[in-house]
Amino acid sequence: APRHPDPRWTAPTCCCKFPLFSSYAAIRAKISSEKVVPASANPADTQKMIRYEIKQIKMFKGFEKVNNIQYIYTPFDSSLCGVKLEANSQKQYLLTGQILSDGKVFIHLCNYIEPWENLSFLQRESLNHHYHLNCGCQITTCYTVPCTISAPNECLWTDWLLERKLYGYQARHYVCVKHVDGTCSWYQGRLPLRKEFVDIIEP
Repeated sequence: APRHPDPRWTAPTCCCKFPLFSSYAAIRAKISSEKVVPASANPADTQKMIRYEIKQIKMFKGFEKVNNIQYIYTPFDSSLCGVKLEANSQKQYLLTGQILSDGKVFIHLCNYIEPWENLSFLQRESLNHHYHLNCGCQITTCYTVPCTISAPNECLWTDWLLERKLYGYQARHYVCVKHVDGTCSWYQGRLPLRKEFVDIIEP
């Protein structure tokens, strides 16, 4: 379930449909190595993929389907939204992607992929401690005006509309938080938690 707003890639070569954290896997990991492999077992298929071997540090989402992920896959061609990651370095990443029916994890530019050190304090704290608390909340992306929420458990994300940035101020400094009555609203992480939030986080 989304925890931060839903930045989507809008390059003309990519058609992005997968919102931030509604992907099936969210992992903190290092990239151990990379290898170019066939996209399928069909000899007639000339498409290639990059297979990244990862060292999994923590899995935030997806463990109900796969306990330990050794490899992640991405298109070899950047025009197909392939992702380039640094292998054999100390850099850690937050990786989100889809767990396919065969158990492989697939990532592309539409997914939220960010060096761990680039995440804000709020993003890291939310992932490490509060990720599971707001699964009933839904992020609604606002691309043009007018835009409104259609249900009380939605938070309206306006970064792309207001800033034309993939990750704007709202994405880095606010969390969509669930209230005791089931409604959701933005919470600015640098402010003290209000009583109705504390009731959920510390029952």
